[in-house]
Amino acid sequence: MLMPMYLSHARPYFDSIRPRSFSALMDMYEQNYIRLRCLCPDLAKIETTVVSCIDGPAHDLHLNILERTRHTTTMQLTYEMLDGSLRPDITVRIYHDALQAEVLSRTCRVGGLIEVDRSPNETALLCKWKLNRFLYKWLGYCLRQGHLFRGNQQHLRTNMINPTFPTPQPVKV
Repeated sequence: MLMPMYLSHARPYFDSIRPRSFSALMDMYEQNYIRLRCLCPDLAKIETTVVSCIDGPAHDLHLNILERTRHTTTMQLTYEMLDGSLRPDITVRIYHDALQAEVLSRTCRVGGLIEVDRSPNETALLCKWKLNRFLYKWLGYCLRQGHLFRGNQQHLRTNMINPTFPTPQPVKV
């Protein structure tokens, strides 16, 4: 299947375990923004919490708007597991004017609690890289599964043979 460019690994350094530079991190923020806008093309219409449901063995994806200002939107993105726990439970801030999205969470729940606090040998750049690289890969996974948020309505996609992804549009806040 031919993947849209924003889902392909056209930039191999995103697969690297270590960042190359601050500018590479900023580029990843931009890629995360593009993927989030594909996942939520009607972000301005989402008021509080929406759920994306798809056919198959996938978890429902929950998006909760935590804060909205003129230039930013802060959201929580997570799966709700059968036991009621939220994983990976990530807080993300979208910068509409800069067209970037950054993970704000300092922890990530995958199985147990994984803290991504800096160790004495770890730079702030590496810490941010780990969190945002996870978001980059997870958003790609969610899009490939067919998740999509449209306004305040739940979405159920049944055709997963050849999913189409919307073109991201700037948010008017």
